[in-house]
Parts: sequence; structure tokens; C-alpha cells
Amino acid sequence: ELSRICQWVKKQCASFPERIVGISCASSQNQVEKIVPRFPFGVCAHWSSLLLRSRMSFMARTVARSLVQASCRGIHSTGAVQTPPPPAAAVKDSSKEGRITCTMIPGDGVGPELMYAVQEVFKAADVPVDFETFFLSEVNPVLSSPLEDVVRSINKNKVCLKGILATPDYSHTGELATMNMKLRNELDLYANVVHVVSLEGVNTRHKGIDTVVVREQTEGEFSALEHEAIPGVIECLKVITAQKSARIAKFAFDYATKHNRKKVTCVHKANIMKLGDGLFMRECERISKLYPRIEFEKMIVDNTTMQLVSHPHQFDVMVAPNLYGNIIDNIASGLVGGAGVVAGSSYSAEHAVFEPGARHTFAEGVGKNIANPCAILLCSSKMLRHVNLLHYSQMIFQAVQDVLKAGKVRTKDLGGQSTTNEFTAAVIHNLR
Repeated sequence: ELSRICQWVKKQCASFPERIVGISCASSQNQVEKIVPRFPFGVCAHWSSLLLRSRMSFMARTVARSLVQASCRGIHSTGAVQTPPPPAAAVKDSSKEGRITCTMIPGDGVGPELMYAVQEVFKAADVPVDFETFFLSEVNPVLSSPLEDVVRSINKNKVCLKGILATPDYSHTGELATMNMKLRNELDLYANVVHVVSLEGVNTRHKGIDTVVVREQTEGEFSALEHEAIPGVIECLKVITAQKSARIAKFAFDYATKHNRKKVTCVHKANIMKLGDGLFMRECERISKLYPRIEFEKMIVDNTTMQLVSHPHQFDVMVAPNLYGNIIDNIASGLVGGAGVVAGSSYSAEHAVFEPGARHTFAEGVGKNIANPCAILLCSSKMLRHVNLLHYSQMIFQAVQDVLKAGKVRTKDLGGQSTTNEFTAAVIHNLR
């Protein structure tokens, strides 16, 4: 049946004169080497849909899908891809040339398609960045790299561009922590920052929004501390510590100081959760006294959500525990155009991971070439600014702004009919 799969793949490959690479598929002690081409992710997703409609067995479809996906422009840098090493004389030391290596995690859903857009823009702009790519996924463990390899890469490179990871329900296996949670805990990515800003050319009810949501994301409700006390009764533990509350509060005030912000709002529910949220609120209040030039206010989370949709301009920097911050940054994203236009980032003391601010995989858009690459391009611009490539950062940011402002090329989520590829091409055309 494997032979039949390879014949099917070769038949699909016939009309694509792309460069050929070798794919090694390991099965027990045997290694079967077949030849498949490198293709864009849209083609890959189309083939995957054909596979699902075919009469192949489940195992055959899985193997064929793995071969097709692993061929997609080398973005899945797992052990399945075998490329011959270059001669020793041809190996260049990127550090001597001023190039920077960043870890890339394509993510699930439309993530790989959007990362392809980033690579195309970087290539057109001649950005001196090399990507070390790892496909990390819980919904496709066949292709997923080990988490340890991803963590090792980010520890080495210190910076990562990441797509959104889907979070399937594996509670029946006893595994409650998602891949996102494991990655954050391994790297201690305690601070998530989502900059919600109105973009010129994006039609929204409120104009001129410029708000930053700072979220603590290593404790709180997202600690995977749940258990069934007795049948039909689930207990979920929320962990709030003084040390981590003070740390995220200090991060928020430092961010406000560095970016010339005037006010920090502590979002809480201390009127009900008097101990847990009360501790978070008191630590924020204590830290605020160290920054007398920055205004500090406290606001209950339910009032915050109402104020955010009715009078969003009153907010400058908001700092919140895990769950509240997650809800607030998604609401705020909706105010400026949705998940496709908001960039985010997560920080530890040593690492920076850049990913879209509103975390949706948009699985229903896979292979349809309709996803909006704006958010991930803005993330890449922020990443370049972080590594001090300011010229390239501004170039990409301005190109995205020019495309949105012109209004001729818009994806479906922004009220247009343009494709992902057309938006990417428009950004490349506006690079200068």
C-alpha cells in the first residue's frame, strides 16, 4: 500500500516543476526513501483534503499526508526531512555576516500558510534572519518535533516567531497541561503583551484605540490543577502567588515607563475572590508606589469588559491575571478588526516569543488561501525590532500599513475578497 501511496503522490506532482528533495520515511527497522517535491502550503492542504476523500486506509492516509506536509518548502524541520549537508568550504558563519537565527514554530490551522507569507516577505526585503523551524503540534503528533528540541532551540536563539497551537482535549488520558502551557513553563514566559491599536484603513466602530494588555500566564486558572473529587464533582484550583503577582506588576509598570504610557489599570475580581485576586490587587498597588509618575487604578473585571467596549480610550496599560487577561485581549482585538490584525508577544527574563495576539487557529480556513497574514507580519516586525533590526522592522510595518490604508487588497475578515497570497504580494510590492 505504501507503494500505491507514492505512486499517488507522484501523479499529483506531475504538473509542478518544483525542485525535488528526498524524504526518508522510517518504519520500524526499514527506511523507505521516496522522492517528493517542495510545494506551497495551499497545495499541501488541497492534497490533504483529497486524501481524506480517498479510499485509502487510515494508516495509509496518515503516511501519505506526512509525506506531503513534510515536503512543503522545508518548513517542517523534523527528523523526517533528510537533506545532504553542504561541503565544509560552503558553510558560512552567519554570525560573522551579521545574520540572526530565530526559532520558528508554524503552529496549527492556517499557521503554516501564514509563516510561508512571512518567509516570502523576509526574502523580498532581504532580511538578515535565518529561521530554525520546528513543527510543534498536539493535533498532529506524527510530524511534531519533541518539545525538548524546541525549548533547546529557543534557549539558544533567545527569540522565536510562533503560530497558534491548537489545544485538543486529552483529559481522558490524564494529561491536562497543553503544549502552550508546557512551553510557557519550560521557558518561564510569564508576561504576555498584546498591543491593541487601531490600524488606518480597517473599518471599526471605535477609532484611535491604543491599548496594551499585560497578562500573567504561568499561574492562575491555567495551571492544569483539576481533579474529580467524586464522580460528577470537579475541583479546579486557581493559584496566585505574591512573587509572580509582583513580577507581572513590575513588568507592566516598566513597560509603561519605557513606552511613555501614563496609566496602568489592575484588572481583578477581589470583591468576590478576596484572597486570591485580593493578593494580586495588593501586590499591584504596592508596586505602583515605586512609580509615582504613572497613574494607577483598580477595576473589577466585569466592569472592565463593559468599559472596554463602550469607552475603550480610557485604557492605556492593563495588567491582569491569566484568565482575565485572556478574555480582555480577545475583546480588545475585536474592537480593532479581529484576530487577523493584532500582534502579541510573550517574555521571560531571557526569551521573547512573538505570536498573534488573539489565539485562533482558524482551522476551517486551512488550504483555502483566505487567512489574513497581517497579524503574523506585524509580529515579525516586532520581532525584528526586538533584535535591533529597526530598518527592516519599520519597512515591513509600513508596507502592511500602506496596504491596509489603500484598501484595495483586503482579506475576507476585513470585508474584502483578496487571498492570503494576494495580500502577501501587495505587502511585498509596498516594501521600500
